Amino acid sequence: MLPTPGAHIHGHKLRDLLGGWHQGTRPSSQLLADGIRQLVLDGRLPPGTRLPAERELAGSLDVSRTLVTRALERLREGGFAASRRGAGSWVKLPDSRRGAEAQGGWFPSSDPGVINLAQATPGAPPELRGAVERAQVRLAEQIGDHGYQPHGLPALRARVAERYTARGLPTNPEQIMITNGAQHAFALVLRALVSPGERVLIEHPTYPNAIEALRAHGVTPVAVPMTDDGWDLDLLAATLRQTSPRLAYLIPDFQNPTGVLLDAEGRERLARALARTCTNAVIDETLLDIDLTGRQAPPPIASFTDRVITIGSAGKSFWGGLRLGWVRAGEEFIQRLVLGRAATDLGSPVLEQLVLTELLDDAEPVLARRRAEAAERLDVLVGALREHLPEWRFRVPDGGLSLWCDVGEPIASRLAVAAEAHSVRLAPGARFSVNGSLERWIRVPYTLPGERLVEAIQRLAAAAGSVRPGPAPNPLTVPIA
Repeated sequence: MLPTPGAHIHGHKLRDLLGGWHQGTRPSSQLLADGIRQLVLDGRLPPGTRLPAERELAGSLDVSRTLVTRALERLREGGFAASRRGAGSWVKLPDSRRGAEAQGGWFPSSDPGVINLAQATPGAPPELRGAVERAQVRLAEQIGDHGYQPHGLPALRARVAERYTARGLPTNPEQIMITNGAQHAFALVLRALVSPGERVLIEHPTYPNAIEALRAHGVTPVAVPMTDDGWDLDLLAATLRQTSPRLAYLIPDFQNPTGVLLDAEGRERLARALARTCTNAVIDETLLDIDLTGRQAPPPIASFTDRVITIGSAGKSFWGGLRLGWVRAGEEFIQRLVLGRAATDLGSPVLEQLVLTELLDDAEPVLARRRAEAAERLDVLVGALREHLPEWRFRVPDGGLSLWCDVGEPIASRLAVAAEAHSVRLAPGARFSVNGSLERWIRVPYTLPGERLVEAIQRLAAAAGSVRPGPAPNPLTVPIA
């Protein structure tokens, strides 16, 4: 388990989180400070975590106390640590967003020279402008009302319900609630179904913000490892039986970050396992529309069992700036969510809902262009990786917006630090892990224009060379296609 804010982390635990922080090089205060800073930025050392005493940390890392002292000085200078005589040192964030941005993080940089590969989010489609103009006309129908719609606008709920029905899952608008994105939807479901201290089964790796939602709610994640080809359904079923989780959170449609798709047979097996153990599941369909297989899509998992609560989002299909998502479930559960929603918010913005309604009125041209753009950029990214980082291994995804790359050595967090010096922002594998592992992995999105992707990989290759000295890569090593 990772430390919670205010907790004390022991030297041996911090050593384990740091992994190979100086692998292949001589230990230095700069490398140690960079390693701890990356743990903070990745969320593995929450602000307020009390750091080990200098003597204890030096012993755990087998370095001099002087080196540890200097590393802490560097962290304090950068705003990532604070100390007080007699009270020790603890983790903090820089005092301003600008200071944090200068030190890295997942959020976009205001520096146009920084290439952000930490976010797998595409830009808005050209159809957005027309949708906004039409929505402004329809807004006149709404402004005489109070504007609070905890269920969501009826027209938008109807459009979302129609999409489920078209996929073979009959749905009426009363089974839909509009939310402020899929992350908001997941948080609402957590509040409704899970108490602090209970277990939630998740894939490993999985979406980092889902992990953060679990931590914030005080639940215990039960991680089931993904295989090279997707899900080990036997292991998942056994874990359901043995751990009795209160809920499962799964991404069967182009899983984030691996991009794999669970086929129809696998969905039926998963549904049977959920039913046998009486486990409810949140099925995240955020990436559903970015299907690069060209084949008929498998049916929704909710068509196999009523133990499924489905969440979706407009962020990847249309534009993240709309900040809209939805929950699809039984009518009684939707009403329960609506009644509990007042604890967090009173509904989603009306204008944005009108815009999304307009987009969904004729969604297929937008989505077809989105898929074609993603396929083209994926080809560019694969080509750039094979040319500049041929030792990296990856499986070309079935869909979604990112490649999950095995970099060959447990250096992902160090690589993320080095990449910042080359003006590239990365999400190391540990961001997708519940325990800070997956240090051999990096997620690389293909949401930027092709020329920008090529430039990013060229910079990333230079950064990789700076953290992995040694013999040249084996030319016989090829990526997994």
